[in-house]
Amino acid sequence: MLEWVRLSSGARAVPQPVSTRLVWAAAFGGALLLVVVLNFLVGQGRPTGALIALSLLAGILGLCARFVAAPGTAVLCWLFLNGFAIPPSGRLTWDGHRDTLWLACLFSAAVLGTASARLLNARAAYRRVTPPARRRAALPPSTD
Repeated sequence: MLEWVRLSSGARAVPQPVSTRLVWAAAFGGALLLVVVLNFLVGQGRPTGALIALSLLAGILGLCARFVAAPGTAVLCWLFLNGFAIPPSGRLTWDGHRDTLWLACLFSAAVLGTASARLLNARAAYRRVTPPARRRAALPPSTD
């Protein structure tokens, strides 16, 4: 059953995602910084660590983004991974299986970050709007 609740009753709206352009700018700057730091600390030619770091960046950026930002975030991270984390530096190459896997990992991380943020925001909004007595009634009885 659907019950309407006024937002003036203390409930807050679900936070809006950050602009897609801002997320892409953060992906550009963050991927550049991560690849430079990893190349300095670990050395060039070790793409596994760079892929993990860039996937974490894509997931973190996904937490505050819309779903439409995920493909661009993945491609920007992949450009820095392919162009600067593997030799020859500054040259884009395409190795079908490897680069497809990398793009899939980066895209999945961005989508997973966005989906988890949406679920957490929806759950928090439900808790803010639903009265405490009704929330307890919706839970199954405990066996303790």
